[in-house]
Amino acid sequence: MTSDAIDVLAIGDNDFPFHRFEEMGPHIADAVGSERIDVALTTEKGALEAPDADVVLDYLTDSTLTDGQQEGLLSFVKSGGGYFGLHCASDLTSTVPVDDEDVLDSRDEPIEELRDLVGGHFLTHPEQSAYGVRIVDSHHPITVSAPDLRVFDEPYVVDVSESVRVLARMDHPDHADMPVLWVQEYGDGRSAYCSIGHTVSTLSNPDVAALLRNCVRWSAGE
Repeated sequence: MTSDAIDVLAIGDNDFPFHRFEEMGPHIADAVGSERIDVALTTEKGALEAPDADVVLDYLTDSTLTDGQQEGLLSFVKSGGGYFGLHCASDLTSTVPVDDEDVLDSRDEPIEELRDLVGGHFLTHPEQSAYGVRIVDSHHPITVSAPDLRVFDEPYVVDVSESVRVLARMDHPDHADMPVLWVQEYGDGRSAYCSIGHTVSTLSNPDVAALLRNCVRWSAGE
């Protein structure tokens, strides 16, 4: 890595039979990492209290944080750090189940402060399928040279804040025009979110990887 590389702290969890970071983390690092992007993987939420990075890449399914962890993350971005939420980062209601027989539990409402950071939240999803991702704003640095995509992934139905700038939308028979990629300023920092990223085939798509790297670069202030 060069001395001016962007340091990314990618965080996820292994608490569910899906989105397991021990499986998906290396694929995320492969997709996002480059000569100028250095990715460190962690499942330790304590790292959010004072992120030692330029960008936090969020792949958490259970977004339950302590007060110190949440304040550390929010302050990091407000003070000029970068945030990039990927796929399950917008699931702000799922929690680790109390009963081991259950797959997950959920809170009634998304965590308001984290929803503001992400710019929206996950509602539900149909089964995994092949669908298109259309670039609808090619005047942003993330998407200026990005092609439309075709992925086999988990199509997220989301509720998005009116204040965000939507860069890409879904081309899906049941959820046409659903936002997939959006950005916003957050204090002195930047926040980007992309809803694809459930499958290895998506993360290994070169066009997807290029788009995700652009998200990291923009979030870092480039």
